[in-house]
Amino acid sequence: MPLLIVVTLLWAFSFSLIGIYLAGQVDSYFSAMTRVLLASLVFLPLLQWRDSDTRSAVTLMAIGGIQLGIMYLFYYQSFLLLSVPEVLLFTIFTPLYITLLYDLLERRLSLWNLMVALLAVSGAAVIRWDSPDGDYWSGFAVVQGANLCFALGQVAYKQFMRRQQRLAPRQTFGWFFLGASLVTVTAWILLGKAHYPQNGVQWGILLWLGLAASGLGYFLWNKGATQVSAATLAAMNNALIPMGLLVNLLIWNRDADIVKLAIGGGVLTAAVMLNEWRNKQREIHHGKYHTT
Repeated sequence: MPLLIVVTLLWAFSFSLIGIYLAGQVDSYFSAMTRVLLASLVFLPLLQWRDSDTRSAVTLMAIGGIQLGIMYLFYYQSFLLLSVPEVLLFTIFTPLYITLLYDLLERRLSLWNLMVALLAVSGAAVIRWDSPDGDYWSGFAVVQGANLCFALGQVAYKQFMRRQQRLAPRQTFGWFFLGASLVTVTAWILLGKAHYPQNGVQWGILLWLGLAASGLGYFLWNKGATQVSAATLAAMNNALIPMGLLVNLLIWNRDADIVKLAIGGGVLTAAVMLNEWRNKQREIHHGKYHTT
């Protein structure tokens, strides 16, 4: 879980940076493509081209294409339709998608996982469940598309890493970014507009988002996902919401209800701690618990 916490802190700035400095100013398809291509530069030097088997390479490219490529296309579009707090609010359903997708793959229904995911959703809902004005349903649908892609990618990578791998994750993760690059480059060629960064701040933000938030962030997040249970992973997805709102408040002075932030964050923390406590109890009474 430490890796998930580190990445949560890293990603907390992304929502505000995109919403304030990029959305509506830089073409969303160009932003997504640039971010993915920069992330690729981090891991392509480590990629073992010749030693990677074809099945693993194709699988990782597919996961990257969905979790990062298609997700970013939805994600960046959402900031054109919603405010930063609204985007954060509408991500609360990601834990449910993770839980239900994982159980679907396992051909079972875990009521415990569903309960922890629902607890995480309730914690996030406490923070900002104020009905936005205007026609926001299109924005809601776009965010759900991003949530579903992000959830599917996490579940798929977790399943992929359950198989014995000949190479270390860092030596194959380049395939993940190649798959995402294929999706975003194609989208930019077909749908992009000539709205490019106009100043050093915007280029700097894209550089940070690409190399740090995406390059290191997605590798560490997916690696962390393999070290925790499905329920904990689902709950940790919503830890981004209080952190993102806190950053938005403290740095950009946007409105946020501190009381709701504290209560909702406490519920999210309780969801993660409750699940970790249950796993430890199972280890004590039944031996090491091999989480799913």
